[in-house]
Amino acid sequence: MKLVFVGAGKMGQSLLRGVLQSGWLEASEVGVVTRTPGHAEQLAADWGVKALNLNDLRGVERVVLALPPREFPALALKLRHPSTGYISIMAGVTCAFLASALGTQRVVRAMPNLAATIGKSSTALTAPPEAEEAGDLEFARGLFATVGEIYPLPERLFNAFTGMSASAPAYLALVAEALADGGVFLGLSREMANHLARPRMGDKQKLVELAIKNARFFQREWLNKKVTRLEGGNSTLQLLQQELQLKHLPLHIEC
Repeated sequence: MKLVFVGAGKMGQSLLRGVLQSGWLEASEVGVVTRTPGHAEQLAADWGVKALNLNDLRGVERVVLALPPREFPALALKLRHPSTGYISIMAGVTCAFLASALGTQRVVRAMPNLAATIGKSSTALTAPPEAEEAGDLEFARGLFATVGEIYPLPERLFNAFTGMSASAPAYLALVAEALADGGVFLGLSREMANHLARPRMGDKQKLVELAIKNARFFQREWLNKKVTRLEGGNSTLQLLQQELQLKHLPLHIEC
C-alpha cells in the first residue's frame, strides 16, 4: 500500500480528501488507522479506502502521522518499520525526535495550516538528506500540493512560518471584526457592516497585494524623508502610477 494515515482528525481528513479528490492516489492505494475502529470503517465507507490497524503497517510505503503529539511517544514502537517513510503533521515534533522514536532518518516534517480544509493551505516542509534521497520529501511535496501551496524550509524557520501562516488569518479576522464594529458604531446595520468588512473572495488576494504595495510606498517615502507632492521629481503618487501602470495619476492612497 502506498499511503496510510495514522490519525484522521480535521487535518488528516483534509489531506485524505485532497489526495482522493485530486486523483493523486487511488482509494485502493490508501489506508486509515484511527483510535476507534468505527471511525476508520466510516471513512472506508465514505471514500473507498481501507480501514486498518497498527498491525497492518508492515510493508506500507509511507505513513502520514496525523495523530495528536501527546499520543505519539506511546505508539512509536508500534509504528516502527525499517522500509517505511514517515510524514508528520504533528505540531512541535522535530525531525530529530521523529527519527529517534521511529528508528529511521526517513522522516519528513510538515506544517500545514487550517486552510487545508478548503484546499488553500500553506505548508512548510523539511526533511533530513536520507528522506530526500529516498524520495520521501518529493512524495510529501505531491501530497501537500493537493491541499495548497508548498514551502520547503530549514527546520529552524518552522516557528516563524507557523506564526505567519497560522496566526495571520486570525489577525486579519480581528481587523475585519474591528472594521465592522466601527461601521455599526457609525450607524450601519451589523449585516451591512460585516459584509463591507469582508473582501469578496475573488478580489481578496489582489486587494491585500495592493494594500501591501501602498504601504510600502508610504514607507519608502517617509524613510527617505520625501513628501507626496508633484514638484521636485517623482512623488509617491507618481511612483504608484508607474508601478501599477495607471492611466491617470492617483488622487490619494488608501491602505
